[in-house]
Amino acid sequence: MKVPVFPLNSVVLPGGRVPLQLFEPRYIDMLTRCLKEDQGFVITLLREGEESERVASFYETGTYVRIIDFQQLDNGLLGITVEGDAKVSITRSWQQDDGLNLGEVAFLPAETRADIPIVFHELPSVLRALFRHPVIDELGMSVDYDEACSVGWRLTELLPLDKQEKQHLLEMQDPLTRLSRLQELLEALEEG
Repeated sequence: MKVPVFPLNSVVLPGGRVPLQLFEPRYIDMLTRCLKEDQGFVITLLREGEESERVASFYETGTYVRIIDFQQLDNGLLGITVEGDAKVSITRSWQQDDGLNLGEVAFLPAETRADIPIVFHELPSVLRALFRHPVIDELGMSVDYDEACSVGWRLTELLPLDKQEKQHLLEMQDPLTRLSRLQELLEALEEG
């Protein structure tokens, strides 16, 4: 599947929602094409460079997202909200003349659904606290507090973690391994 690739300084996982502001012509054209063709695009983490730079290095694992809302913002820019659909691997990428990155992507296997083991009983409580924040609440994300994928994905996005650590957590395919790592990171945050 050939889709646009949008390198960002943030990570999104399936079910996650991210508001974006579009102002560069290449991304406004991408939005128009995606809406016309009822297609999404891939958000992937930048390895090097800035979001607005024409040439950027990015990770091969990202998330296929769909546009769920768009509007003209008060500042005159175009605002969109996207929701993560599935994790993907970018198998080949190239850049159009206008600077838009495109890629051939393969959808990664769905993660195995699992209940939250008792050893991770504190993680859903931490997530509930994060969801009480008005900015998070405004995004209207749903979460299953009893399910390991859902809790792990939302904590990965919302905790104040280094972006490479978030990428590492995105790349994991086992939700229980992700919860184990998140528990370690939370303990380190509490000690620090």
